[in-house]
Amino acid sequence: MKLISVIFMNLWGYDILIFLTAAVTAVVYKMLKRSANKLYKKMHLTVFVPDGGVSKREAERDIKKLREQDVVAMRNHTGKLYSLFVNLTGIFPLLGILGTVVSLLGLVADNTDVTGNFYGALTSTFWGLVFAIIFKFLDGVISSKIEDNEKSVELFLTRNYRPEADKTVNREPETALIEEKVGAHSSEKKGLELFKELFLGGEDDGNGGDYEE
Repeated sequence: MKLISVIFMNLWGYDILIFLTAAVTAVVYKMLKRSANKLYKKMHLTVFVPDGGVSKREAERDIKKLREQDVVAMRNHTGKLYSLFVNLTGIFPLLGILGTVVSLLGLVADNTDVTGNFYGALTSTFWGLVFAIIFKFLDGVISSKIEDNEKSVELFLTRNYRPEADKTVNREPETALIEEKVGAHSSEKKGLELFKELFLGGEDDGNGGDYEE
């Protein structure tokens, strides 16, 4: 009991700042998890075979509703939340050290409360490390889903991006052959008309170029 009382003795002092930061970080993590799960469900149907709870028709219908702009916006939103969460997680050890320094400075300024200031320095370090460990563990849980979403979004965008150059290169051989024959026929026709214009005076009586002397 004495240990618990010592740990919480500075709760309404500097340690309240660490607890408030932990509350904000928890809210950001909840928003991040919701956004990551939403994006994961959207991308899951474009990469994997539909599971037993989703029929093929429903999966195809949901895939058709996906737009590249919406997917990119969801990915960017999730990325911003994750960046904020990571930055907040890295603050806790610094807050603990800062609380220790503040308590030690109070010890130097006031020697009458040596025990209180010393315990306050220890509790600030304690809570900073505790919350840093907790949110670091949660970071390891959510980071794997973030990476999966990144790969799925890149694959989705790659599948839907077809530049004009690729369309020309990936034409069917039959189509390319027909276009080549049509182009050759057109060039041959133009050459024949030019020959008639130069040597036959442009006259064509319909008999394949016959003329009178």
